[in-house]
Amino acid sequence: MPIDPGLKEILCCPKCKGELEFRDEQDRIVCHRCKLVYRVDDGIPVMLVDEAAPLQG
Repeated sequence: MPIDPGLKEILCCPKCKGELEFRDEQDRIVCHRCKLVYRVDDGIPVMLVDEAAPLQG
């Protein structure tokens, strides 16, 4: 389920407050500055630094 477009406009990385890349097809949100990947569960972003995964590659 994709994230609401209005929510995308206001979301930022909780760690650095930087911009995010939304990968709707993978249910992932990426912060390239922090090199973290946040998951999306049923259209709800899980924006917890402790639950983020490291960006691979």
